[in-house]
Amino acid sequence: MMNVHPQYIKDPSGKRSLVVLPAKEFDAMIEELEMQEDVRLFDAAMADRSTPVPIDEAFAQIEAKRSKRK
Repeated sequence: MMNVHPQYIKDPSGKRSLVVLPAKEFDAMIEELEMQEDVRLFDAAMADRSTPVPIDEAFAQIEAKRSKRK
């Protein structure tokens, strides 16, 4: 588990409205979230039982879609 040291900024009514974190903690939090997203995407790809597409064909499909948008 990550240790964070947030500082809360309150609005005029006294409610917490903003959170300030040290830059190192913020960067570590973003990195952790990105890693979790990578794992989620990997798990989804592994669960997908569709037929794989060769890389050259995939690039050709991507380029064809880009050409249609122009």
